[in-house]
Amino acid sequence: MNHIFDWAFAQYEDVPLHLIVLEVIAMVFGLLSVLYSKRENILVYPTGIISTAIYVYILWVYGLLGDMLINGYYFSMSIYGWYFWTRKVDATHFMPVTRTTSKEKIWSVILFVLTIGFVFGVYKAFDRWDSWTAYADTLTTAIFFVGMWLMARKKLENWTYWIIGDLISVPLYMYKGLVFTSLQYAVFTVIAIFGYLAWKKNLNKSPETLLR
Repeated sequence: MNHIFDWAFAQYEDVPLHLIVLEVIAMVFGLLSVLYSKRENILVYPTGIISTAIYVYILWVYGLLGDMLINGYYFSMSIYGWYFWTRKVDATHFMPVTRTTSKEKIWSVILFVLTIGFVFGVYKAFDRWDSWTAYADTLTTAIFFVGMWLMARKKLENWTYWIIGDLISVPLYMYKGLVFTSLQYAVFTVIAIFGYLAWKKNLNKSPETLLR
């Protein structure tokens, strides 16, 4: 076990202290964001915005373009989701959790394919097809893009995308040397499973408050 920890944290040996501190802060706010999402709490968005803004900087420093694009997209979709979640269906009730419609499923496929094409183009332009991780980045980017869009629209199926993407991200970030982020995605996987169950229980129920 000690050998595993020694290997994991040796990844940070030459990393500036401020980047390690920023990663931990981003991880904490990221965990808070997912927990708030599970509870349908509107604080999912301000905490998520802080986390993603920090990660955009960290990933830019590391040169992980696909991951940086994911978090830049999260940032913009958080603003959209913040607006959408606070819309009311009547004087006292907010938007409920619903299932994905047939039209939204089609748009999910379109978004997935367009994201694959976009990330491929970015990596091609910057000549970053030098590792198998580039292909994994492209896949997870597309998965998370769809998941974030569905979450912003309060669709139950968003959790399925998060679970799949999180499971891929755990070993991927460990390989990249972002140990804390890898551990974060392991926790995300567990929370996403409970999030799916919680949202399924509240399906089609319009909440009266978004702060609980």
